[in-house]
Amino acid sequence: MVKSGKQARRAGTLADSPSHLMHRVLQLALDIYSEEAGSDGPTQRQFAVMEAVSVKSGLTQTDLVKATGIDRSTLADLVARMTTKGLLARERSSLDARAMAVSLSDEGKALLEAARPRVEAADKRIMGLLPKGKRDVFLELLGELAASADAAPEQAKADAKALKKAQKEARKAEKAARKAAEPAGKVRKPKKAKVAEPVA
Repeated sequence: MVKSGKQARRAGTLADSPSHLMHRVLQLALDIYSEEAGSDGPTQRQFAVMEAVSVKSGLTQTDLVKATGIDRSTLADLVARMTTKGLLARERSSLDARAMAVSLSDEGKALLEAARPRVEAADKRIMGLLPKGKRDVFLELLGELAASADAAPEQAKADAKALKKAQKEARKAEKAARKAAEPAGKVRKPKKAKVAEPVA
């Protein structure tokens, strides 16, 4: 039986490190997933892509990044390999001619249907490691962290934009302060006019 709360905590920085603990839990979850899915089943990421596409066919790779949380380069490689295996099909998007729309092939649909009960079994095993009274709270917290992860790219853009604006305002204020500090009677030197060199 897994000890909970204070009993499971050990002294040291790793025991108090959320990033380390989440990494350990992720390893455990992926091990359980692999055991349940079997060697013939899809990987966790393949399952996530197929499940997202099954909910809404015709998603672009950009849509899939948002739906699954898999980074763009990894997802592009994953979709290419799954297409080669015959699990996915790609065609030009009707909404954006530059983008490729992804759909499940018949083989992909069959693999997804076979995998769903196995993934549910993995999820039950993982949740079974927690006391019943803490499972809903655990899922809520995971959902909040996932939502933060989804919002991070947009937040980073907004932060960068705000920083750029603040820097521009600071330069403007600095220039105004320098101008205000100049003596009232000081005459600025006129800029030298450029003299065109004679063409030989």
